[in-house]
Amino acid sequence: MTLRLLYAASEHDADMLYATGFFAPDPFLCLIAGARTILVMSDLEMDRAKRESKATHVWSWSALARGVIRATETPAPRVEQVIAACLERLKAKEVEVPASFPLGLARKLEGLGFGLTVAAEPFWPERQIKTRGEVRKIEASLRAAEAGLLAGMDALKATRIGRDGWLYQGSAKFTSEDLRGVVDATILRMGGIPMRTICAGGDQAVDPHEIGHGPLRAHTPIVMDIFPRSQSTGYFGDLTRTVVRGRATAKLKEVYALVNEGVALGHRSVRDGADGRAIHQDILALFESRGFRTGVQNGRMQGFFHGTGHGLGLDIHEAPSISPRGSVLRAGHVVTVEPGLYYLGIGGVRIEDVALVTKSGSRNLTRVPKVLEI
Repeated sequence: MTLRLLYAASEHDADMLYATGFFAPDPFLCLIAGARTILVMSDLEMDRAKRESKATHVWSWSALARGVIRATETPAPRVEQVIAACLERLKAKEVEVPASFPLGLARKLEGLGFGLTVAAEPFWPERQIKTRGEVRKIEASLRAAEAGLLAGMDALKATRIGRDGWLYQGSAKFTSEDLRGVVDATILRMGGIPMRTICAGGDQAVDPHEIGHGPLRAHTPIVMDIFPRSQSTGYFGDLTRTVVRGRATAKLKEVYALVNEGVALGHRSVRDGADGRAIHQDILALFESRGFRTGVQNGRMQGFFHGTGHGLGLDIHEAPSISPRGSVLRAGHVVTVEPGLYYLGIGGVRIEDVALVTKSGSRNLTRVPKVLEI
């Protein structure tokens, strides 16, 4: 039987959170042998781990450390020495670790005579296929994202369009920071953690990961990409809408309608056994056929230059991939469908839904409508 070993902080490592169901901000040790899941915890976390984790056994780090002190007369045992004591207790000389395992710690354990094998990625293949319970957790985070979006849209509706073309809240210009604050506050009230919410207007959004800064203009597109993480479960939601406060130009309406058509094509194409690369190429071909090309223009990448979608779960970006990298989609995958077009002078347009892959097709988990002008 292969002993699997993880050493990480579960608040930041999805593999550790999946294995233990336990949030902790500092690294701790998890050992998995068959049906046994053993956590080795500090005094601070012992009782909470016993109550909240999925572990079958919880061992005391400090008790093991005292054993190392007695055996070696070392006043302050190092991490690798305590881990070695655990492995000796389990009579294990060989362990399997994830690719993210700390390199320095691995070398120290090898120096103590233990063999470490890096497991194939993903470390937990079953993470990709979501259970009904996991789908509900993703949907709960998606509802928080949708509430944030609607609150942001209400805030935009309440702005005044100035004669100078800027949006105003009272006498002050309304900014990306103001909009993000409204969205994030709503997410927090719903038990989510905002994660660098994007509220980028105009040409700022031609860089798809620009979060947005400064005053927002009327009659120009504002990309709102919202991807909160649940404080209670760790699962993510993901949602993007592009809106205009005021009137969109005819060209922007054309781009928006085409991106929306790309989203619909993505939903029709997502199903068990589908090739993620082919889905992406079909949407790219649709955009190219309408004259919206992708490539470097005026020294900037413009067009559709990111993937169509990605897996969603305990990580915001996880397998599978709907992109040039490609993946075979399977029933139970939860993926985003998020094509976009980005051109200087027009701005960015991205629309994103979340879909559950089924045997016969897909089910859109996103509820909020797609509205351009507000």
